[in-house]
Amino acid sequence: MDIMRGITIAGMIMVNNPGSWSNVYAPLRHAAWDGLTPTDLVFPFFMFIMGVSMFISLRKYDFEPTNECVTKILKRTVLIFLVGLGLNLFSFLMRNGFNNFENLRILGVLQRLAIVYGAGSLIGVLINHKYLLHTIIGILVFYAALLGLTNSTILSEGNIIAVVDRAILGTSHMYSDTLADGTRIPFDPEGLLSAIGSVAHVLIGFYAGKLILDSKKDNERIIRNLFILGTILAFSGLLLDYGFPINKKIWSSTFVLTTCGLASLLLGLLIWIIDINKKKNWSKFFEAFGINPLYLYVQAAILATVFSMIGFSSFMYNDVFVPVFGSYGASLAWALFFVFLNWIPGYFLYKKQVYIKL
Repeated sequence: MDIMRGITIAGMIMVNNPGSWSNVYAPLRHAAWDGLTPTDLVFPFFMFIMGVSMFISLRKYDFEPTNECVTKILKRTVLIFLVGLGLNLFSFLMRNGFNNFENLRILGVLQRLAIVYGAGSLIGVLINHKYLLHTIIGILVFYAALLGLTNSTILSEGNIIAVVDRAILGTSHMYSDTLADGTRIPFDPEGLLSAIGSVAHVLIGFYAGKLILDSKKDNERIIRNLFILGTILAFSGLLLDYGFPINKKIWSSTFVLTTCGLASLLLGLLIWIIDINKKKNWSKFFEAFGINPLYLYVQAAILATVFSMIGFSSFMYNDVFVPVFGSYGASLAWALFFVFLNWIPGYFLYKKQVYIKL
């Protein structure tokens, strides 16, 4: 699990930090609206593995909503949300100074993770696990019906996700997206209402964690169960895409099914490679990211802002990498170089067995 978590964190850092947003290879861009690119898999894969970890973590409380358990869930939820908000604030202050706080974005990747961690964990300790699949299906069907009945599978000001965010957050605190005619409208891809799909997403990871631990360290059984789960989910999502589009920005139910299916297949493949065939040397790079994912994500976000403000990233892209690799190659070269820069302190923590957690 550390390896898969590390792959996703390294991937998130890479796709979030190209040398130039104007020169990015197509697979390293998010889909403009409907559809799926390799980049669109990174965040949902992390969310899936977070769900697996939630099951393992909550097992020590016997999945009972004790005061200690609920307090830990709520505390961690608030802290992750505040760290994400703090990153937004840091970037905002570096670029704008102490002005125009009414334009500070409230939501973001860590805020989405906080919301779904809190909601998913509480569901995990409040319901009987024999109803876990029923709960997941119910959430996905409800969310799909909500979007379908309100014509919210298209990007528009009337999209119910945007309507809810505008009502609660205000347009100035939201991310903006671009319509086909080039018009910018307030629409947050980590919106409050679209977190409904993400809650189902993390619960599927939670269910995968249950499958893993119920297999009692029988790796072949674990792989078989993960492959069966992954195949069913991925094919279901791809088939249902004909009637309900796969879309990351609204975190559609088909997006949940497809990406969770692919994540389950990847986790099974990694167990087969690492635990059964003992091919581990290649994975040490990613393990350094995987044992301190939150710290390294935050570190990367801070460094990206600082490097941008002092002109270091621009210098490296334009003056070092472009003459060697050309515009597109240089953009990728900087992204990979930036991943490596963040790996260095991560590897130091890994060697010292230092784990930074909330």
